[in-house]
Amino acid sequence: MAKYLLPENVAQQDGSGTVVALEESRGKPLLLTLGITRIVEQESLEVCVFGSSDKQHWRPLQTFARKSYCGTYSVLLDLSRDPDIRHLRAEWKMHRWGRSDAPLFAFYLSAEECVLQTAGAA
Repeated sequence: MAKYLLPENVAQQDGSGTVVALEESRGKPLLLTLGITRIVEQESLEVCVFGSSDKQHWRPLQTFARKSYCGTYSVLLDLSRDPDIRHLRAEWKMHRWGRSDAPLFAFYLSAEECVLQTAGAA
C-alpha cells in the first residue's frame, strides 16, 4: 500500500513535507513515485528525499532529476543498505526562467514497498 510523503498540493515556492515514519517499511526497497499534475511553462521542479534515524540529522537518499512536464515519474530507493533510517522527508526546489511570475506546481510524492528480483530469478 502506498504511503504519501507529500499528499497532492499546490506550491509556489521551495519547501519541505512533513516527517513520515517508515514503520514496517524500514530497511526495505521502496518505489518512489512523483506525480506532477499541474505546471506552467518555463519552470522545473526538483524533488529530493531525505532520511533520518533520529529526526535531527538528515541526509539525502534519492533525488528526482528536474522535471518540466506533467507526468508520473518513479525511482527506486533501496533502504536495505540503510537499515538505520526510520524517517523520510521530501524537499522540493522550483526553478523559473524567462518570466517574472512565481512558479506554480501541483504535485505529490508516494512511496510503496517493492520486491527486487536478482538476475536469474524466476
